[in-house]
Amino acid sequence: MVTVTNKHSISADNSGLETWLNAMAVYFTGAELDLMRRAAELAAGVYAGKSAITGAPLLEHALGTASILATQNMDADSIVAAVLQSCLEHGPDMAEKIGASFGPGVVRLVDGVARMGLMREIGETAASGKDKKDNSAQIEALRKMMLAMVEDIRVVLIKLAERTQSMRELPGADEETRRRIARETQDIFAPLANRLGVWQVKWELEDLSFRFLEPELYKKIAKLLDEKRLDRERYINEVMSHLKAELERNGVHDAEVSGRPKHIYSIYKKMKRKKVDFSEVYDVRAVRVLVKELKDCYTALGVVHGLWQPISGEFDDYIAHPKGNHYRSLHTAVIGPEDKALEVQIRTHDMHNHAELGVAAHWRYKEGGKQDARFEEKIAWLRQIMEWKEDVQDAGELMEQFKTSLFVDTVYVLTPQGRVIALPQGATPVDFAYHVHTDLGHRCRGAKVEGNIVPLTYKLQNGQRVEIISAKQGGPSRDWLSPVLGYAVSGRTRTKIRQWFNAQHYEENVAEGRTALEKEVHRLGTAFPNLEKLAQKTGYTKPDDLFAAMGRNIVTAREVMAANLDEAKLKPDEDEWQISARKHAPSSSGVLVVGVGDLMTTMAKCCKPVPPDPIVGFVTKGRGVAIHRQDCSNIVHLPEQKHERLLEASWGTHAGGGYEVDMEIEAQDRQGLLRDISDVLMREKVNVTAVNTLSRGEHARMSFAAQVKDSDQLGRILAQIRDVSGVIEARRK
Repeated sequence: MVTVTNKHSISADNSGLETWLNAMAVYFTGAELDLMRRAAELAAGVYAGKSAITGAPLLEHALGTASILATQNMDADSIVAAVLQSCLEHGPDMAEKIGASFGPGVVRLVDGVARMGLMREIGETAASGKDKKDNSAQIEALRKMMLAMVEDIRVVLIKLAERTQSMRELPGADEETRRRIARETQDIFAPLANRLGVWQVKWELEDLSFRFLEPELYKKIAKLLDEKRLDRERYINEVMSHLKAELERNGVHDAEVSGRPKHIYSIYKKMKRKKVDFSEVYDVRAVRVLVKELKDCYTALGVVHGLWQPISGEFDDYIAHPKGNHYRSLHTAVIGPEDKALEVQIRTHDMHNHAELGVAAHWRYKEGGKQDARFEEKIAWLRQIMEWKEDVQDAGELMEQFKTSLFVDTVYVLTPQGRVIALPQGATPVDFAYHVHTDLGHRCRGAKVEGNIVPLTYKLQNGQRVEIISAKQGGPSRDWLSPVLGYAVSGRTRTKIRQWFNAQHYEENVAEGRTALEKEVHRLGTAFPNLEKLAQKTGYTKPDDLFAAMGRNIVTAREVMAANLDEAKLKPDEDEWQISARKHAPSSSGVLVVGVGDLMTTMAKCCKPVPPDPIVGFVTKGRGVAIHRQDCSNIVHLPEQKHERLLEASWGTHAGGGYEVDMEIEAQDRQGLLRDISDVLMREKVNVTAVNTLSRGEHARMSFAAQVKDSDQLGRILAQIRDVSGVIEARRK
């Protein structure tokens, strides 16, 4: 059971400060102690008569935080910053005073802690979310944001120590404050300590949170343990000593045996997760054995089972059968000394390092949920820093080790309501608006950051609060799609902007498609078809979608009518699959029709196949075989009775000048655009057979018909065109 105590009851008088300084003398000497004395004296004057959120005297709270950091072997600057953590709130000139007396490094630490203190408001917002899924995502974003806001990880460690001190003081707070702080600690600070490998802090935060959130359950489990924590620690120490001696005796030399009694919250989680009674939790007491070689794992297992009786069904060989996350270890449970259940984990040092820092890191599967791989790698690196600090003596070297700029790929900002939004680094208010809501992005006309008007190209920074100024109606500007102008960084944002512009042309395309169909019906001299059935036959849900596709030249009016009319209804000199080609070539044109020789083939104009597109031949009336792509809409929707006219075809050796394809380009119109695109085609030495351009305001749409060697060359051409300044999209038609 956790005992909530304050090791140093500190007041503003000199005797209280001397008591604290005497305790610090265990960890620091000389000039460092003098630095801490001056910090404590300054804090005593500033904090006089003030209280922490728990109701404890603010000076006592600050020095208690510093004491926790001292037990973690933190450097003197961290201790001084912990003492002065709340000074910036009590005077505009405090930053200058701290800088003059303790240096800019301490000022940065104090400022960082103050900024993290602002997270209390956001934490309350996250913890009070009604949507469980959204709440979880917000809390995860908040954890990442807390790390992203600081370049010096010591700020996070100071904040964790400060929260630990708050939890120790919590019995003196009112019920509402206790539950609020405990919930925030359980959701945010305990997992954060876990990720950084600050195990003692993590265990204490979890147990204390559990104590105040579920007092009855906490007392029940504590009672079931039926022993004090010190007694359990004594038990583990005796087990470790006995086991290590037996391992040496059996040839397993230099094995590292470590262990600890399982803390109360961890026991509760296991009971809840496995839906078992307390008597079935076999790892209330646990030890871990680290050995040099793989063979030593199984030797150690034999020693354990020789010493104590194994519990049936509680052995797992994750070495022979690793977990899905590649975790490897031997797990067994035995009836240990005094007839108490004991869990033993056995693994090599390499397996242990992988479990702690690799893809199977302990904190990943404990916290659950979807994880971000790049973020996990950064946390593993930070945890290595935590281990290095034990061996670093020089304060300057320690500071450099702790500083990190790893968290630079994502920026975390806030909505006016305190919701955390994760955006790509370099994101702008336009990206922010579209991330909050697509409609807000469309209507975005300006932005405020921390209450100040900023341009829409402003690069957002971590922790900033962003407010969008929007119009009642309207849409985005095409300028937002220009990578040169820098309005939108996120690919998601650019996609939504393009979708808006496509939707604006919908009605126009519908009208063009309807007109084209009417002309084709008049040309054929047939009755106007049933539009609903026509749309279904051609794979569209409604007639307007079909007309829009015709307006965008995705499908032609002749192709649509061919899918609707029987062959007998066509004019004698027409064929529904007739392809008008500029040239007719024999089979040496590059197409091999299986089982047929010296047969005239033409490339279907509707889909214009290019090697290595999968192709199929269709026998036309008097015009040889038309070669289509297998996914051509004419082939896909070919009536079943005409399937017998299909022939298997493949690409052979082409002796001609290439295959004709159509390309579509959307761009921001500018002087020299057509020239720059033409230069790309000239460099690739392709023959352009047709060009069509249409400019509307600042927008340009271009169509090119060109002869290419194969689809590889086509892909290369399109990629180069996309790189031309102002081009929004380039694709094969």
